[in-house]
Order: sequence, then C-alpha cells, then structure tokens
Amino acid sequence: MCRRSHFFEENANSMGLLSEVLSMAGGNVQGVQPQQHGTALSAILDYVNSPQVGGIAGLQKMFQQGGLGEVFSSWLSNGQNLPVSASELQNVLHSPALQAAAQKAGIDPSQLTGAMASLLPHLIDKLTPNGHLPDSASLQNILKGLTSGQPS
Repeated sequence: MCRRSHFFEENANSMGLLSEVLSMAGGNVQGVQPQQHGTALSAILDYVNSPQVGGIAGLQKMFQQGGLGEVFSSWLSNGQNLPVSASELQNVLHSPALQAAAQKAGIDPSQLTGAMASLLPHLIDKLTPNGHLPDSASLQNILKGLTSGQPS
C-alpha cells in the first residue's frame, strides 16, 4: 500500500493525467481555481489511497454503503458517468481522511469535495478500463501510460 501511495503521489501532478481528466470533465472543476487543478487532483489521489479509504475498491465500498453504489458503478462501466454532487460526497466520504488530504494540499475540505464532484467520476472512469477494478500492477501501468501521454 505504501509503495502504491508513493507512486500516486509522484504522478499526481503529471500534466498527462491532469489534462486527461480535465478534458473528460470539460475543463470545469468546482470549488478550485484553474491554477489549483493539479493540487486538487493530487489531493484526490492522496484521499483515495489513504489507509482509511483503501484505494478504488475501498471507495467503491463506501459509495455502496452510502447508497451511491449505482453512481460509482456508472463510473466503472463503459457507459455514461452519472454525476455526483459535493453534498452527496460529503455524506459518503471518510471525513478525517478528506480533511487530512485537503490539509496536506493546502485547500479547504469543501473545495476538495467540490473538485471531487467534478473530477472523481472521470478519474475513476479513466483508472478502471474495461469496466472493472485493476490490480495494483495494472493500475501502475495505466498511470504510466497517462503520465507519458501514451494511450492506456
């Protein structure tokens, strides 16, 4: 887990991943200024990979337990991503982990939640090709492709 988290941290500010996700989101990120997009993406990855969340699989479980399993499943599928609001996220997300990720990034937790509402559907969609959760090694290969600008 530590190795994977370190990998995400090293690659979170990559313009390749950021531009891919921003493009999918239409360039619009709630709650943060354009110069904070990289910071927000890094904070989201820190949050998802925190021990309290447990990666994409842990996040999926949180959404299922919070009544938003269908929304999360849409992000995994090859179809249209269902939207999620910042207030829905606040009801589902692990608050201490969210606060820690926001503090590390130097942004307000409500800003991070807003950015997550914009970016998380597209980030999960991009990181889960073929509609299922990749294992750690596959996820690293996907991120390497994104960060180098190569197709995944």
